[in-house]
Amino acid sequence: MPADAPAVCELLNLAGHAASPLALARRLDAIRDSTGAALLAWEWGPPSGIVVLHWFRTLDADQPAARITTLLVGPNERRRGIGRLLLKAASQAARVAGCDRLELTADPADPTLSGFCLATGFAEATRCFVRPLRKKAVL
Repeated sequence: MPADAPAVCELLNLAGHAASPLALARRLDAIRDSTGAALLAWEWGPPSGIVVLHWFRTLDADQPAARITTLLVGPNERRRGIGRLLLKAASQAARVAGCDRLELTADPADPTLSGFCLATGFAEATRCFVRPLRKKAVL
């Protein structure tokens, strides 16, 4: 997967997420070496889409949960079923990891992704709060 970093960078850049190939290769390695997966959809040329998921245990369930943190389909590749195929592949990876539920972190202000989630069987759940663990350096 790190060898795919330049092509994945191209996909991310098309979606407005800048990343360097070297940094992305390190991130993909870290995902592969942890409890997660990054799955690509390829047709011709750069990847058509990517899904990144991680699984984890909680105190309120016997089985681990999987959370999709990235689901991205290239702008010119949308409306062709690629997102659904990536979701199917992510679901299979989560089942193999022993998970019994799949979560997807999505911006509720993004009507396209929210609509996709609802159309593919997700239900709206509570919102998430985020805070940094380190103070930012003041220059």
